[in-house]
Amino acid sequence: MWYYLSVFAAAFLVDLLPFFGPPAWTVMVFFQMKFDLNIWYVLISGVLGSALGRYTLFLYIPYLSDRYIKLEKNEDLHFIGTKLADKGWKIQAFVFLYTLMPLPTTSLFTAAGIAKIKAIYIVPTFLVGKFLSDLLMVFTGDYVANNTASFLKGFLTWKSLSGIALGIFILCMLLFIDWRKLLIEKKFSLNFRILK
Repeated sequence: MWYYLSVFAAAFLVDLLPFFGPPAWTVMVFFQMKFDLNIWYVLISGVLGSALGRYTLFLYIPYLSDRYIKLEKNEDLHFIGTKLADKGWKIQAFVFLYTLMPLPTTSLFTAAGIAKIKAIYIVPTFLVGKFLSDLLMVFTGDYVANNTASFLKGFLTWKSLSGIALGIFILCMLLFIDWRKLLIEKKFSLNFRILK
């Protein structure tokens, strides 16, 4: 029983980080392989821990934003959050599809938290998408663990590196584009001076 609580805690801690760390599914695969755990219980406890970690990140990231990001940029991100909140089901569809892709969700929750989008638009669909994507990853990880030699050949592929790069690009877009100017005045503008 304590193994599954450890999976929960590890997934929570990994997804609590406001920067890119290892994906929670790697923690799940590690525990499942190391202790020969039931893969379904590992998946359920890991996904619940991951969702709670992302939700906690979502809650505390606005405080970091208020402390370290300039007021103008915070207002810009709040503005885009308000605009996105008007289209509730579209946010949910985007979060669901984004979560299904092998992309880090750190940028998604960081941007949503800073923009102060309501958690109800993000967390439930994240939970469903996360369960489905981690289901695939944990079962794939179990397969790879039993076929380690072939896995090590393709560990650092262009797909894994491009996934990380895309996540960083999305976060940079949300932080450095002047969204108020773009949405109101229809003018594209970048502002790299966002820190206090």
